[in-house]
Amino acid sequence: MKIVFLDEYSMAGACLDSIMQLGEYQGYDRTKAEDVVERSKDADVIISNKVYISAKTMDQLPKLKLIAVAATGMNNVDLDAAKARGIEVKNAKGYSTSSVAEHTLGMALALRRDLVYYDKYIKDGQYAASADIFHFGRSIRDIKGCTWGIIGLGVIGHEVARLAEAFGCNVVYSSTSGIERKEKYKCLALNELLSQSDIVSIHCPLNQKTNGLIGYKEMLLMKKESIIINVARGGIVIEEDLCRILNEKRIAAAALDVFSEEPLHNSPIYNIEDKYSTILSPHNAWASEKSMNRLILTISNNISEFIAQSK
Repeated sequence: MKIVFLDEYSMAGACLDSIMQLGEYQGYDRTKAEDVVERSKDADVIISNKVYISAKTMDQLPKLKLIAVAATGMNNVDLDAAKARGIEVKNAKGYSTSSVAEHTLGMALALRRDLVYYDKYIKDGQYAASADIFHFGRSIRDIKGCTWGIIGLGVIGHEVARLAEAFGCNVVYSSTSGIERKEKYKCLALNELLSQSDIVSIHCPLNQKTNGLIGYKEMLLMKKESIIINVARGGIVIEEDLCRILNEKRIAAAALDVFSEEPLHNSPIYNIEDKYSTILSPHNAWASEKSMNRLILTISNNISEFIAQSK
């Protein structure tokens, strides 16, 4: 088996020995779209985190048997084309659950207590220059007693719900698939969830139903003191509308780990007037050290299982 990893940089330098030992291995730090075919021409297995594998690409790779997605989401593969060509696609499920959930909780705590502002207040020398022991420049709010609305109660959504409950929140959720399962949490229509929640976090996949799900009119339903957190996919929240809402002070704050364009270039997000009303992270909520190790193990297991089935 020849195995080609197209974007090793996405593993943050973690040890890939468990994957390398499975066959003839070739890894590339990054791969441009125009180089995918040349680098993968003899590959039985392609590993990709974010490099897109199109139908046209598949047609030029007759040996390709497996696409191992180094992530949970599979929107970097034309799944219909892979199925039609008999190419198996395996993703990595569940590896980042605790990492993303903890990142979500951290964002909520930081925003509710305005930790970034107070950290900067001290580091900029303002505290040292003050005659006062205390400083109350921005509101400090607990999350205990809040209603936490979860959009997308999948594996990560459930873990966020567990953590939120541990902090004393009342958890509700909205199903983007329209499927209501028997849950311990109350299921609300999206508009109800937005209007009732103090904290809203998004954990659903990006698809035709969820693309642009949260826009200006939806965010207008939210409480003035509420916050919204998106750690799912950038296209779910319309960023231009979010910026408008924040600049109009219709909601208190937002935290984003994902963006409609990545990396973030000429985004309206840079035009948000109150810089402390947002916390931004570069799509790395999933990437704790333990999470990364689980991801690599999952990829190697997926390839090992495929090899065993192919014999």
